[in-house]
Amino acid sequence: MHDTVWFEIQGKPSVSIASTEFVDAAATQAQALGMKDARCVFVAHPIQDATDVEMNAKAEAIIDQLVEALT
Repeated sequence: MHDTVWFEIQGKPSVSIASTEFVDAAATQAQALGMKDARCVFVAHPIQDATDVEMNAKAEAIIDQLVEALT
């Protein structure tokens, strides 16, 4: 979230990507950093032990959300 806020302050559209386990933490951190509306897209949790094939599927599932968040 820190990078997203920094890039936004620099005028560069940005979005954080995290797993669904961190929805509340992302909102709390965005608020603490002074950018409560920082854009964030969440992939299905868990990701730690996901295979490459599973991670590719998770990434494919959020492509449209990422494009929407950045445009």
